[in-house]
Amino acid sequence: MSDAAQPTAAEVRAAADAVKAAIDHHLAAVERRSGDDDPAVYDAFNALAAAAEVYDELLYDRHDEVTPFEIPGEQDALPPYNGPDEPHALSVLIRRDYAVVEPQRLLAQAQRLADADPDEREDAGAAVVGTSVHAALGVLFGEYEADEIASRHAEFGLEEGDSTLWVTAADDLPEPGEWLAAPFEDADPELVVCRFDVSAVFDDDDVDDDVEGPGHPAG
Repeated sequence: MSDAAQPTAAEVRAAADAVKAAIDHHLAAVERRSGDDDPAVYDAFNALAAAAEVYDELLYDRHDEVTPFEIPGEQDALPPYNGPDEPHALSVLIRRDYAVVEPQRLLAQAQRLADADPDEREDAGAAVVGTSVHAALGVLFGEYEADEIASRHAEFGLEEGDSTLWVTAADDLPEPGEWLAAPFEDADPELVVCRFDVSAVFDDDDVDDDVEGPGHPAG
């Protein structure tokens, strides 16, 4: 970037002052909040995120330097809760990503499971598992609950990626089978009671241990 296009030192300083003011405003909003879904806190959070983004960009353009922290942008924040005050039903939406890093380990574990049950050997035995990762995953997830796979993923040759859990509120349970064709189609962020994220982006030390991101209570 040319010198003419670079922000001035005064502009960078002004952006830094704006971040400081946004931090004070956010803290004041949190201290005064009337509840977990107070829109003033939501607005102050977004203002802080926007100010931090501007400062980070100007700091990089002027000094080729970045900030040591990351604040999620407005698009990453939950909107204010707009569900029932007293939910009579809830839905738990979970997504967990895995990379298949050791396919041979996965295949061996699936084959062991298939061979352990002679009654199922015809359907889940060597002819089905073989060298097929697709078949091995079917055997694995058919045998274990998703939470157990999450806690033992390394045993199965898997590496964890990002994961998220949303608890959403409803007035009543849907009719049986109503959403099975498209189970995540109607996920509404405004109905999220709380949300919990796990991602490497929350790991300040850049190590392999998963760090649970902050829950986002919404009502």
